[in-house]
Amino acid sequence: MIRTAYIFPGQGSQYVGMAREFIESDSETRKALENFRLRTGYDLEAIMLEGPEDKLKETRFTQPAILLHSFSAFKLFQKRWGKRADYVAGHSLGEFSALVANGCLSPDDAMYLVHKRGEFMIRASEGQSYAMAAIIGLAPGEVVAICEKAASAGIVIAANFNTPVQTVISGTEEGVGQAMELAREAGAKRVVPLIVGGAFHSPLVAKAEIWLREEMDKLEFKKAEIPVVANVDAKVYINPEDIKNNLGKQIYSSVKWLDSVNFMIAKGVGIFVEFGPQSVLSGMLRKIDRNVITLNVEKPEDIAGVCAQLEEL
Repeated sequence: MIRTAYIFPGQGSQYVGMAREFIESDSETRKALENFRLRTGYDLEAIMLEGPEDKLKETRFTQPAILLHSFSAFKLFQKRWGKRADYVAGHSLGEFSALVANGCLSPDDAMYLVHKRGEFMIRASEGQSYAMAAIIGLAPGEVVAICEKAASAGIVIAANFNTPVQTVISGTEEGVGQAMELAREAGAKRVVPLIVGGAFHSPLVAKAEIWLREEMDKLEFKKAEIPVVANVDAKVYINPEDIKNNLGKQIYSSVKWLDSVNFMIAKGVGIFVEFGPQSVLSGMLRKIDRNVITLNVEKPEDIAGVCAQLEEL
């Protein structure tokens, strides 16, 4: 029997106008935005629908915006489909969306938590030189070796293992700069500097873990209804304390997305349904294993077609 996983994207999939159809048609989505405004003082709806783009790109707004879009899509899909997945997983911030989908976190708490997470990640980077870059065309092991070699110039690690040929590096400006040069010399097809607000998933933002844990301890985490595949080690968890520990570590640890996908495939997952803006993860999946089936729910009108496809499988 083919197993199914529900997956959720991370930062970078946002765009001005995102989730408009859900905001305009779904009272629960609007209520979540109102609760966020009351809790934080920010009008996230206006930022999502009107921008400007630079405002939406601020990590403290990007993260709750993507989470809301993802969960709104998932919730409406589940009202029609009704069946549970075998696993849930998300890329970085998307792991929080996955924890809403599997009943571990409430949507309101998750939106607040990732908003604070965004603030903490930026605050932890203040006063430091930092950079991130995508290395395309080299195997993950090659990128790890390059980072180790470049460490003499400054801190740099492989931060996101996205596909067999795409790895994101993160660290000090000097360390990342040296690793970029070494990657070009090693024959990388592309080396792309990323515009970011910090050295995410690197030791430079480790302080943010302390602040995030303080916020998590104020909130209720329930035992997960569906196992979540964690970014930090590509293993499954359902216990709330384990999940909280993983979310803390995730701040400064590599996102092992490639391992997570391969783990699920090895466990029999052949269908991945992505929820949220655009289809970034589906694109990654096609580079990991072209034999798996990828489906996307970005807008309400996608749901009928995805359900029809699932019925046929």
